[in-house]
Amino acid sequence: MLQVSYIRDNREKVLERLAVKNFKQPELVEDVIGLDEKRRQTQNQLDNVSSQANAAAKQIGELMRNGKKDEAETIKANTGKWKEEIKQLGEELAAVEVELQDKLVLLPNLPHSSVPKGLTPEENEVVLENGSKPELPAGALPHWELAAKYNLIDFELGVKITGAGFPVYKNKGAKLQRALINFFIDEAEKAGYSEVSVPLMVNEASGFGTGQLPDKEGQMYFVGEDKLFLIPTAEVPVTNIFRDVILKGEELPVKHCGHTPCFRREAGSYGAHVRGLNRLHQFDKVEIVQVVHPDNSYDVLEGMSAHVQGLLQKLGLPYRVLRLCGGDMGFASALTYDMETWSAAQQRWLEVSSVSNFETFQSNRLKLRFRNAEGKTQLAHTLNGSALALPRIVATLLENNQTEKGIKIPDVLVPYTKFEWID
Repeated sequence: MLQVSYIRDNREKVLERLAVKNFKQPELVEDVIGLDEKRRQTQNQLDNVSSQANAAAKQIGELMRNGKKDEAETIKANTGKWKEEIKQLGEELAAVEVELQDKLVLLPNLPHSSVPKGLTPEENEVVLENGSKPELPAGALPHWELAAKYNLIDFELGVKITGAGFPVYKNKGAKLQRALINFFIDEAEKAGYSEVSVPLMVNEASGFGTGQLPDKEGQMYFVGEDKLFLIPTAEVPVTNIFRDVILKGEELPVKHCGHTPCFRREAGSYGAHVRGLNRLHQFDKVEIVQVVHPDNSYDVLEGMSAHVQGLLQKLGLPYRVLRLCGGDMGFASALTYDMETWSAAQQRWLEVSSVSNFETFQSNRLKLRFRNAEGKTQLAHTLNGSALALPRIVATLLENNQTEKGIKIPDVLVPYTKFEWID
Protein backbone atom coordinates (compact mmCIF):
# COMPACT_ATOMS: atom_id res chain seq x y z
CA MET A 1 0.00 0.00 0.00
CA LEU A 2 1.33 3.42 -0.93
CA GLN A 3 1.93 5.93 1.84
CA VAL A 4 -0.54 8.82 1.85
CA SER A 5 2.17 11.34 2.69
CA TYR A 6 4.17 10.29 -0.37
CA ILE A 7 1.13 10.58 -2.65
CA ARG A 8 0.33 14.02 -1.23
CA ASP A 9 3.89 15.33 -1.66
CA ASN A 10 4.57 13.69 -5.05
CA ARG A 11 1.27 13.87 -6.89
CA GLU A 12 2.70 14.33 -10.41
CA LYS A 13 5.33 11.61 -10.00
CA VAL A 14 2.72 9.18 -8.67
CA LEU A 15 0.48 9.82 -11.68
CA GLU A 16 3.43 9.45 -14.05
CA ARG A 17 4.53 6.11 -12.55
CA LEU A 18 0.97 4.74 -12.42
CA ALA A 19 0.66 5.53 -16.13
CA VAL A 20 3.70 3.30 -16.77
CA LYS A 21 1.80 0.53 -15.02
CA ASN A 22 -1.19 1.22 -17.29
CA PHE A 23 -3.38 2.01 -14.28
CA LYS A 24 -6.89 2.84 -15.44
CA GLN A 25 -8.16 4.87 -12.48
CA PRO A 26 -5.84 7.87 -12.02
CA GLU A 27 -8.75 9.77 -10.48
CA LEU A 28 -8.21 7.69 -7.35
CA VAL A 29 -5.04 9.69 -6.69
CA GLU A 30 -7.10 12.89 -6.52
CA ASP A 31 -9.66 11.11 -4.34
CA VAL A 32 -6.95 10.01 -1.92
CA ILE A 33 -5.41 13.49 -1.72
CA GLY A 34 -8.84 15.07 -1.18
CA LEU A 35 -9.86 12.56 1.49
CA ASP A 36 -6.52 12.96 3.24
CA GLU A 37 -7.04 16.73 3.37
CA LYS A 38 -10.54 16.22 4.74
CA ARG A 39 -9.21 13.74 7.29
CA ARG A 40 -6.54 16.17 8.50
CA GLN A 41 -9.00 19.04 8.72
CA THR A 42 -11.48 16.92 10.67
CA GLN A 43 -8.69 15.70 12.95
CA ASN A 44 -7.62 19.31 13.62
CA GLN A 45 -11.20 20.30 14.42
CA LEU A 46 -11.54 17.32 16.76
CA ASP A 47 -8.24 18.15 18.44
CA ASN A 48 -9.28 21.80 18.92
CA VAL A 49 -12.66 20.94 20.42
CA SER A 50 -11.13 18.24 22.62
CA SER A 51 -8.52 20.75 23.79
CA GLN A 52 -11.26 23.26 24.70
CA ALA A 53 -13.20 20.56 26.54
CA ASN A 54 -10.11 19.43 28.44
CA ALA A 55 -9.20 22.99 29.35
CA ALA A 56 -12.77 23.59 30.56
CA ALA A 57 -12.68 20.42 32.66
CA LYS A 58 -9.50 21.60 34.37
CA GLN A 59 -10.99 25.04 34.91
CA ILE A 60 -14.14 23.53 36.43
CA GLY A 61 -12.04 21.46 38.81
CA GLU A 62 -9.99 24.49 39.81
CA LEU A 63 -13.10 26.60 40.43
CA MET A 64 -14.73 23.85 42.51
CA ARG A 65 -11.62 23.54 44.66
CA ASN A 66 -11.67 27.31 45.23
CA GLY A 67 -15.33 27.26 46.22
CA LYS A 68 -16.54 29.04 43.10
CA LYS A 69 -19.36 26.65 42.44
CA ASP A 70 -21.59 29.05 40.50
CA GLU A 71 -18.84 29.90 38.00
CA ALA A 72 -18.02 26.20 37.66
CA GLU A 73 -21.66 25.35 36.93
CA THR A 74 -21.85 28.07 34.25
CA ILE A 75 -18.88 26.59 32.40
CA LYS A 76 -20.17 23.07 33.00
CA ALA A 77 -23.42 23.94 31.23
CA ASN A 78 -21.46 24.29 27.97
CA THR A 79 -19.69 20.94 28.19
CA GLY A 80 -22.64 19.09 26.69
CA LYS A 81 -22.19 21.04 23.48
CA TRP A 82 -18.52 20.07 23.35
CA LYS A 83 -19.29 16.42 24.02
CA GLU A 84 -21.82 16.35 21.20
CA GLU A 85 -19.37 18.07 18.85
CA ILE A 86 -16.59 15.64 19.80
CA LYS A 87 -18.89 12.70 19.15
CA GLN A 88 -19.96 14.08 15.77
CA LEU A 89 -16.41 14.89 14.67
CA GLY A 90 -15.20 11.47 15.82
CA GLU A 91 -17.84 9.77 13.68
CA GLU A 92 -16.96 11.98 10.70
CA LEU A 93 -13.27 11.20 11.15
CA ALA A 94 -13.90 7.46 11.32
CA ALA A 95 -16.02 7.57 8.16
CA VAL A 96 -13.39 9.57 6.26
CA GLU A 97 -10.62 7.19 7.38
CA VAL A 98 -12.60 4.18 6.14
CA GLU A 99 -13.27 5.85 2.78
CA LEU A 100 -9.63 6.89 2.48
CA GLN A 101 -8.45 3.36 3.22
CA ASP A 102 -10.92 1.88 0.72
CA LYS A 103 -9.52 4.14 -2.02
CA LEU A 104 -5.89 3.73 -1.01
CA VAL A 105 -5.88 -0.07 -1.24
CA LEU A 106 -7.00 0.14 -4.88
CA LEU A 107 -3.77 1.88 -5.91
CA PRO A 108 -1.04 -0.50 -7.12
CA ASN A 109 2.61 -0.09 -6.23
CA LEU A 110 4.61 2.39 -8.25
CA PRO A 111 6.99 0.81 -10.78
CA HIS A 112 10.72 1.44 -10.41
CA SER A 113 12.28 3.95 -12.82
CA SER A 114 13.92 1.09 -14.77
CA VAL A 115 10.60 -0.56 -15.60
CA PRO A 116 9.94 -0.30 -19.34
CA LYS A 117 6.64 1.00 -20.68
CA GLY A 118 4.40 -1.57 -22.29
CA LEU A 119 1.08 -3.33 -22.02
CA THR A 120 1.69 -6.97 -22.92
CA PRO A 121 4.21 -9.76 -22.20
CA GLU A 122 5.60 -9.24 -25.70
CA GLU A 123 6.87 -5.84 -24.56
CA ASN A 124 8.91 -7.21 -21.65
CA GLU A 125 12.63 -6.45 -21.88
CA VAL A 126 15.01 -9.39 -22.38
CA VAL A 127 17.89 -8.76 -19.96
CA LEU A 128 19.97 -11.80 -20.89
CA GLU A 129 19.91 -15.31 -22.33
CA ASN A 130 22.04 -18.17 -21.09
CA GLY A 131 22.73 -21.65 -22.48
CA SER A 132 22.18 -23.29 -25.84
CA LYS A 133 18.81 -24.58 -26.99
CA PRO A 134 19.10 -28.36 -27.32
CA GLU A 135 18.58 -30.19 -30.60
CA LEU A 136 16.18 -33.05 -29.93
CA PRO A 137 16.20 -36.40 -31.74
CA ALA A 138 13.65 -37.15 -34.44
CA GLY A 139 10.27 -38.03 -32.97
CA ALA A 140 10.87 -36.05 -29.78
CA LEU A 141 7.77 -35.77 -27.59
CA PRO A 142 6.26 -33.00 -25.46
CA HIS A 143 6.34 -33.61 -21.73
CA TRP A 144 2.71 -34.77 -21.45
CA GLU A 145 3.41 -37.59 -23.88
CA LEU A 146 6.69 -38.42 -22.13
CA ALA A 147 4.79 -38.51 -18.83
CA ALA A 148 2.40 -41.08 -20.26
CA LYS A 149 5.13 -43.09 -22.02
CA TYR A 150 7.21 -43.52 -18.85
CA ASN A 151 4.25 -43.60 -16.40
CA LEU A 152 5.40 -40.46 -14.57
CA ILE A 153 2.28 -38.29 -14.33
CA ASP A 154 -1.40 -39.18 -14.72
CA PHE A 155 -3.43 -36.17 -15.74
CA GLU A 156 -6.68 -38.07 -16.25
CA LEU A 157 -6.50 -39.66 -12.82
CA GLY A 158 -6.20 -36.16 -11.37
CA VAL A 159 -9.33 -35.16 -13.27
CA LYS A 160 -11.16 -38.14 -11.76
CA ILE A 161 -10.07 -37.35 -8.21
CA THR A 162 -10.43 -33.57 -8.31
CA GLY A 163 -10.60 -31.96 -11.74
CA ALA A 164 -8.43 -30.59 -14.52
CA GLY A 165 -5.19 -29.01 -13.34
CA PHE A 166 -4.60 -31.43 -10.43
CA PRO A 167 -2.16 -34.07 -11.76
CA VAL A 168 -1.10 -37.25 -9.97
CA TYR A 169 2.68 -37.80 -9.96
CA LYS A 170 3.72 -41.45 -10.03
CA ASN A 171 6.83 -43.62 -9.71
CA LYS A 172 9.93 -41.77 -10.94
CA GLY A 173 7.79 -38.72 -11.65
CA ALA A 174 6.96 -38.43 -7.94
CA LYS A 175 10.60 -39.07 -7.00
CA LEU A 176 11.79 -36.38 -9.42
CA GLN A 177 9.33 -33.93 -7.90
CA ARG A 178 10.58 -34.67 -4.38
CA ALA A 179 14.22 -34.53 -5.52
CA LEU A 180 13.78 -31.05 -7.00
CA ILE A 181 12.13 -29.75 -3.82
CA ASN A 182 14.99 -31.04 -1.65
CA PHE A 183 17.60 -29.71 -4.08
CA PHE A 184 16.04 -26.24 -4.15
CA ILE A 185 15.73 -26.10 -0.34
CA ASP A 186 19.34 -27.26 0.15
CA GLU A 187 20.59 -24.64 -2.30
CA ALA A 188 18.58 -21.92 -0.54
CA GLU A 189 20.03 -22.91 2.83
CA LYS A 190 23.54 -22.76 1.35
CA ALA A 191 22.70 -19.19 0.33
CA GLY A 192 21.80 -18.28 3.91
CA TYR A 193 18.03 -18.78 3.90
CA SER A 194 16.37 -20.38 6.93
CA GLU A 195 13.72 -22.96 6.12
CA VAL A 196 10.21 -22.53 7.50
CA SER A 197 7.18 -24.78 7.12
CA VAL A 198 4.02 -22.68 7.02
CA PRO A 199 0.22 -23.16 6.88
CA LEU A 200 -1.39 -23.73 3.49
CA MET A 201 -4.38 -21.55 4.35
CA VAL A 202 -4.33 -17.91 5.42
CA ASN A 203 -6.83 -15.44 6.80
CA GLU A 204 -7.96 -12.25 5.11
CA ALA A 205 -5.47 -10.10 7.04
CA SER A 206 -2.60 -12.16 5.65
CA GLY A 207 -3.92 -11.92 2.09
CA PHE A 208 -4.27 -8.17 2.51
CA GLY A 209 -0.80 -7.82 4.01
CA THR A 210 1.03 -9.12 0.94
CA GLY A 211 -1.30 -7.53 -1.62
CA GLN A 212 -3.32 -10.52 -2.84
CA LEU A 213 -6.45 -8.93 -1.37
CA PRO A 214 -8.43 -7.09 -2.54
CA ASP A 215 -6.68 -7.58 -5.91
CA LYS A 216 -6.83 -11.34 -6.57
CA GLU A 217 -9.94 -12.79 -4.92
CA GLY A 218 -10.96 -14.38 -8.22
CA GLN A 219 -7.70 -16.31 -8.47
CA MET A 220 -7.70 -17.72 -4.93
CA TYR A 221 -9.59 -20.72 -3.55
CA PHE A 222 -11.81 -19.64 -0.65
CA VAL A 223 -13.04 -21.80 2.22
CA GLY A 224 -16.26 -19.93 2.91
CA GLU A 225 -17.33 -21.45 6.21
CA ASP A 226 -14.00 -20.61 7.86
CA LYS A 227 -13.19 -17.51 5.78
CA LEU A 228 -9.75 -18.81 4.86
CA PHE A 229 -7.89 -18.74 1.55
CA LEU A 230 -5.72 -21.51 0.12
CA ILE A 231 -2.33 -19.94 -0.53
CA PRO A 232 -1.41 -19.00 -4.12
CA THR A 233 2.27 -18.93 -3.09
CA ALA A 234 4.35 -19.43 0.06
CA GLU A 235 5.15 -15.72 -0.15
CA VAL A 236 1.89 -14.99 1.66
CA PRO A 237 2.36 -16.97 4.91
CA VAL A 238 6.16 -16.56 4.98
CA THR A 239 6.04 -12.76 4.66
CA ASN A 240 3.16 -12.54 7.15
CA ILE A 241 5.42 -14.03 9.82
CA PHE A 242 6.54 -10.42 10.19
CA ARG A 243 3.13 -8.73 10.26
CA ASP A 244 2.98 -6.16 13.10
CA VAL A 245 6.65 -6.77 13.91
CA ILE A 246 9.36 -4.21 14.69
CA LEU A 247 12.78 -5.70 13.91
CA LYS A 248 16.10 -4.51 15.22
CA GLY A 249 18.24 -2.93 12.53
CA GLU A 250 20.98 -5.48 13.12
CA GLU A 251 18.52 -8.31 12.40
CA LEU A 252 18.33 -7.28 8.74
CA PRO A 253 18.40 -8.90 6.29
CA VAL A 254 15.97 -11.65 7.29
CA LYS A 255 16.09 -14.54 4.80
CA HIS A 256 13.50 -17.33 4.79
CA CYS A 257 12.72 -20.12 2.36
CA GLY A 258 9.89 -22.62 2.31
CA HIS A 259 8.29 -25.33 0.21
CA THR A 260 4.52 -25.48 -0.17
CA PRO A 261 1.90 -26.62 -2.60
CA CYS A 262 0.30 -23.58 -4.25
CA PHE A 263 -3.33 -23.25 -5.30
CA ARG A 264 -4.57 -21.01 -8.11
CA ARG A 265 -7.94 -21.04 -9.80
CA GLU A 266 -6.42 -19.72 -13.07
CA ALA A 267 -9.87 -18.68 -14.20
CA GLY A 268 -10.18 -18.39 -17.97
CA SER A 269 -7.06 -20.42 -18.73
CA TYR A 270 -7.47 -22.74 -21.69
CA GLY A 271 -5.87 -23.77 -24.98
CA ALA A 272 -2.71 -25.51 -26.12
CA HIS A 273 -0.42 -23.33 -24.00
CA VAL A 274 -1.94 -24.62 -20.76
CA ARG A 275 -1.66 -28.30 -21.68
CA GLY A 276 0.09 -30.78 -19.39
CA LEU A 277 2.18 -29.07 -16.71
CA ASN A 278 2.15 -25.67 -18.41
CA ARG A 279 -0.58 -24.34 -16.11
CA LEU A 280 -2.02 -26.07 -13.05
CA HIS A 281 -4.44 -25.34 -10.24
CA GLN A 282 -2.17 -27.07 -7.71
CA PHE A 283 1.61 -27.17 -7.94
CA ASP A 284 4.68 -27.23 -5.70
CA LYS A 285 7.10 -24.36 -5.31
CA VAL A 286 10.07 -23.37 -3.19
CA GLU A 287 9.91 -19.69 -2.28
CA ILE A 288 12.63 -17.35 -1.03
CA VAL A 289 11.66 -14.23 0.94
CA GLN A 290 13.79 -11.41 2.29
CA VAL A 291 13.11 -8.47 4.60
CA VAL A 292 15.86 -5.89 4.10
CA HIS A 293 17.02 -2.34 4.73
CA PRO A 294 15.61 0.02 2.05
CA ASP A 295 19.11 1.12 1.05
CA ASN A 296 20.03 -2.42 -0.03
CA SER A 297 16.88 -3.81 -1.61
CA TYR A 298 17.83 -3.48 -5.28
CA ASP A 299 21.23 -5.08 -4.69
CA VAL A 300 19.35 -7.86 -2.90
CA LEU A 301 16.99 -8.21 -5.87
CA GLU A 302 19.95 -8.75 -8.19
CA GLY A 303 21.35 -11.32 -5.77
CA MET A 304 18.05 -13.20 -5.65
CA SER A 305 17.92 -13.19 -9.45
CA ALA A 306 21.45 -14.58 -9.54
CA HIS A 307 20.45 -17.33 -7.08
CA VAL A 308 17.59 -18.46 -9.31
CA GLN A 309 19.80 -18.33 -12.39
CA GLY A 310 22.36 -20.47 -10.55
CA LEU A 311 19.71 -23.16 -10.02
CA LEU A 312 18.87 -23.19 -13.73
CA GLN A 313 22.53 -23.36 -14.64
CA LYS A 314 23.09 -26.33 -12.33
CA LEU A 315 20.12 -28.09 -13.91
CA GLY A 316 21.60 -27.46 -17.34
CA LEU A 317 18.53 -25.61 -18.61
CA PRO A 318 18.78 -22.80 -21.18
CA TYR A 319 17.02 -19.74 -19.82
CA ARG A 320 16.43 -16.05 -20.26
CA VAL A 321 15.73 -13.21 -17.83
CA LEU A 322 13.02 -10.64 -18.52
CA ARG A 323 12.41 -7.27 -16.88
CA LEU A 324 8.64 -7.00 -16.90
CA CYS A 325 7.06 -3.97 -18.51
CA GLY A 326 4.61 -1.85 -16.54
CA GLY A 327 1.49 -3.42 -18.00
CA ASP A 328 2.62 -7.00 -17.24
CA MET A 329 3.71 -6.43 -13.64
CA GLY A 330 1.95 -7.58 -10.51
CA PHE A 331 -0.19 -5.23 -8.42
CA ALA A 332 2.25 -5.08 -5.49
CA SER A 333 5.59 -5.14 -7.33
CA ALA A 334 7.95 -2.23 -7.96
CA LEU A 335 10.27 -4.30 -10.19
CA THR A 336 9.99 -7.91 -11.33
CA TYR A 337 12.35 -10.21 -13.17
CA ASP A 338 10.86 -13.30 -14.80
CA MET A 339 13.04 -16.31 -15.58
CA GLU A 340 11.97 -18.53 -18.47
CA THR A 341 13.36 -21.88 -19.61
CA TRP A 342 13.35 -23.06 -23.21
CA SER A 343 10.98 -25.93 -23.91
CA ALA A 344 12.66 -27.75 -26.80
CA ALA A 345 9.68 -29.97 -27.64
CA GLN A 346 7.14 -27.16 -27.49
CA GLN A 347 9.55 -24.66 -29.08
CA ARG A 348 8.69 -21.86 -26.68
CA TRP A 349 9.77 -20.18 -23.49
CA LEU A 350 8.11 -21.19 -20.20
CA GLU A 351 8.10 -18.96 -17.13
CA VAL A 352 9.55 -20.78 -14.11
CA SER A 353 10.27 -17.95 -11.66
CA SER A 354 9.40 -14.38 -10.76
CA VAL A 355 11.66 -12.37 -8.45
CA SER A 356 10.23 -9.08 -7.19
CA ASN A 357 11.02 -6.09 -5.02
CA PHE A 358 7.94 -4.64 -3.32
CA GLU A 359 9.81 -1.81 -1.59
CA THR A 360 7.50 -0.60 1.24
CA PHE A 361 4.22 -1.60 -0.45
CA GLN A 362 3.79 -4.81 1.56
CA SER A 363 5.50 -3.59 4.72
CA ASN A 364 3.13 -0.61 4.94
CA ARG A 365 0.18 -3.01 4.86
CA LEU A 366 1.90 -5.43 7.24
CA LYS A 367 3.14 -2.68 9.59
CA LEU A 368 6.53 -4.34 9.25
CA ARG A 369 9.18 -1.97 10.57
CA PHE A 370 12.71 -1.88 11.91
CA ARG A 371 14.61 0.50 14.18
CA ASN A 372 17.15 2.48 12.19
CA ALA A 373 20.50 3.82 13.40
CA GLU A 374 18.76 6.80 15.03
CA GLY A 375 16.45 4.47 16.95
CA LYS A 376 13.39 5.53 14.95
CA THR A 377 11.01 3.01 13.38
CA GLN A 378 11.09 2.77 9.58
CA LEU A 379 9.30 0.61 7.03
CA ALA A 380 11.43 -2.27 5.73
CA HIS A 381 11.57 -3.45 2.12
CA THR A 382 10.29 -6.94 1.24
CA LEU A 383 11.27 -9.16 -1.67
CA ASN A 384 10.36 -12.64 -2.81
CA GLY A 385 11.13 -15.09 -5.58
CA SER A 386 10.29 -18.55 -6.89
CA ALA A 387 13.34 -20.75 -6.42
CA LEU A 388 11.81 -22.59 -8.13
CA ALA A 389 8.27 -23.45 -9.25
CA LEU A 390 8.28 -27.13 -10.19
CA PRO A 391 5.79 -27.87 -13.01
CA ARG A 392 7.52 -26.16 -15.90
CA ILE A 393 10.95 -27.14 -14.57
CA VAL A 394 9.79 -30.76 -14.71
CA ALA A 395 8.35 -30.15 -18.18
CA THR A 396 11.58 -28.73 -19.60
CA LEU A 397 13.77 -31.31 -17.86
CA LEU A 398 11.76 -34.14 -19.41
CA GLU A 399 11.61 -32.58 -22.86
CA ASN A 400 15.16 -31.24 -23.13
CA ASN A 401 16.86 -34.35 -21.75
CA GLN A 402 15.01 -36.99 -23.78
CA THR A 403 17.15 -39.37 -25.81
CA GLU A 404 16.58 -42.62 -27.68
CA LYS A 405 17.70 -44.42 -24.51
CA GLY A 406 15.37 -42.52 -22.19
CA ILE A 407 15.43 -39.29 -20.18
CA LYS A 408 18.77 -38.32 -18.63
CA ILE A 409 18.60 -36.90 -15.10
CA PRO A 410 20.89 -33.88 -14.51
CA ASP A 411 23.97 -34.90 -12.52
CA VAL A 412 23.15 -32.47 -9.73
CA LEU A 413 19.86 -34.28 -9.05
CA VAL A 414 21.16 -37.86 -9.05
CA PRO A 415 22.10 -37.80 -5.33
CA TYR A 416 18.46 -36.88 -4.67
CA THR A 417 16.68 -39.16 -7.19
CA LYS A 418 19.04 -42.15 -6.69
CA PHE A 419 18.67 -42.87 -10.42
CA GLU A 420 20.36 -41.46 -13.52
CA TRP A 421 17.77 -42.35 -16.16
CA ILE A 422 14.05 -42.51 -16.67
CA ASP A 423 13.63 -45.44 -19.05
